[in-house]
Amino acid sequence: MRSRVVIVLALASAVVALQGCAAVGLTLFSIGAGTATGAGVGYTMDSIAYKTFTVPLAGLKTAVTMSLKRMDITVDEVRDVETGHVITAKAGDRNVEIELDKLTSRATRLRVVAKKNWFVRDRATATEIILQTDQTLTDNPQLAAAPREAPTHGQRAKSK
Repeated sequence: MRSRVVIVLALASAVVALQGCAAVGLTLFSIGAGTATGAGVGYTMDSIAYKTFTVPLAGLKTAVTMSLKRMDITVDEVRDVETGHVITAKAGDRNVEIELDKLTSRATRLRVVAKKNWFVRDRATATEIILQTDQTLTDNPQLAAAPREAPTHGQRAKSK
């Protein structure tokens, strides 16, 4: 009888102690889920999806806009910001915010947030936008090509 009480108390203590650790369980679940959850797509705790592409900023911007058009997501605004671009769009009853951050001349970080309201974020839609952008880049490899650099003073342009 006493051992049962000890076990129940231990389990109750563990439940209380791990109350805020849903992320641990979700992480373990997603490891087992594999590519069905969008391999290569990272998430923050509040369901912001992100991925870094080895694509110049201009190429990724074109790929994102092509993907949004294919998904019938309406682009409301494209703003230039210090680090790249911010695209706001509408997907049904969701507001979508997409940030493109130039990391290097050939690497750009894509961050997507899809919100249904102030509290509910749609991780699945954010993930699908990233996966569709990846597919657009696969279908259009010229978008990943680095822009040709202008020759510097004293250099000649290379001809093919």
